[in-house]
Amino acid sequence: MKIVVVGATSAIAEHCCRLWVAEGPTELILVARDVTKADKISADLGVRGPGSAITVARGDFLDPAAIGALVQSAAASGPIDIALIAQGWLSHQETCQTDLAFCRDSIAINALSPALFAEAFARHFAEVGRGTLGIIGSVAGDRGRKANYTYGAAKGFLARYAEGMDHRFAGSGVRIVLIKPGPTDSPMTAAIKAEGRRVAPVEDVARTIVDGMKRGKPVVYAPPIWRAIMLVVRHIPRFIFNKLAI
Repeated sequence: MKIVVVGATSAIAEHCCRLWVAEGPTELILVARDVTKADKISADLGVRGPGSAITVARGDFLDPAAIGALVQSAAASGPIDIALIAQGWLSHQETCQTDLAFCRDSIAINALSPALFAEAFARHFAEVGRGTLGIIGSVAGDRGRKANYTYGAAKGFLARYAEGMDHRFAGSGVRIVLIKPGPTDSPMTAAIKAEGRRVAPVEDVARTIVDGMKRGKPVVYAPPIWRAIMLVVRHIPRFIFNKLAI
């Protein structure tokens, strides 16, 4: 089993990798910008899954040519079975409103970068006729809210993108899985946790993701309760929704 994880230093991605190596020998390629941190994760995974082959690759997350070359390199030794696109950045909404460069960077890393990686992996999967592509979006993409609409809009873009790719590969051996985590206990949500808001254990979220990808489910809410929560949120009438501080 060959698995490529983009944004491998994220807490969710790391815990997914822990589950994969625990299942048996795995060829795991960790793509990250922070190679030092990725090396530490690689060493830990090597202890957890001694039969696995784990390598770290430094990735340029926005250059199309570099992204294409990286996926080609990962596939050079044989077909990729699973790809997980996990990079993301919970950017500060008020800063996005006042700093246009900051806003641009938020949209680029949360929307453009995952889309470019998705196309690169999709091209490979189309060539070999099989594979599972997991794209981490967010429940924030289900409805725009004043608290995080820049981040949410980027994740909403990914939802439509994954939906289109799922349609593109319908009936083939390629499966597209859009993953929508709710607030998860990780460094990215430290501020949310400090406010006293509930966050899901990252271990539970990772297990839901790995199981959902194994089944090839088109949309995976993690934890699953968020499917019902966001169903309600999406259907709150506008005149009521606009009075809510959410």
